Amino acid sequence: MKFSYKRKFILLYAFVIFILFLAFYFDNQITSLVFLIRNGILTDFFMGITFVSSILIIFLFLTILFIKENKRRWILPLWATLVFDIIIGFLLKITIQRHRPFELGLVSLINGLEKSSYYVWNFSFPSFQTMMVFSAIPFLSKEFPKFKYAWIAFACVVALSRVYLGVHFLSDVIAGALIGYLIGWFVVRKVEGKW
Repeated sequence: MKFSYKRKFILLYAFVIFILFLAFYFDNQITSLVFLIRNGILTDFFMGITFVSSILIIFLFLTILFIKENKRRWILPLWATLVFDIIIGFLLKITIQRHRPFELGLVSLINGLEKSSYYVWNFSFPSFQTMMVFSAIPFLSKEFPKFKYAWIAFACVVALSRVYLGVHFLSDVIAGALIGYLIGWFVVRKVEGKW
């Protein structure tokens, strides 16, 4: 059974990496298409998602959830995951130095988003916000399996919001999701003594 699980895991990640490379190829076209569907209602919705998915709100919400449900042993590993996300995300951003879609003139920056919050060190690849929400999935899968699918849906909406708002390419959010999930998965496995 372990071989079967490992094989499925490897196949899944090979598929995701293939999709990531495909997304890199079509990033500009996808960004241009997203720009065409922008409207006031969607913009307000995705701006709201951006606010509620900020790093501090997400991790405070999850910390309170773990305290309330008496699952305190996961709080420190959850915050350690945040630290790993920050370090790995930052290193990738300054190494790859990919500019954001609005910086390349592919889309305009939505009113309400400040260019000053996207300084030179804060490049596009990978999507940091997407990393954060996806890194929580292994924790929620372990302790709150009924809540897992709602969180996955929320994480996908967060990823979509980053593309819609023009601050990330599709490949940025796919990579952020993959990296974030892997970091969370490794931390959970380490805590359980399976790594």
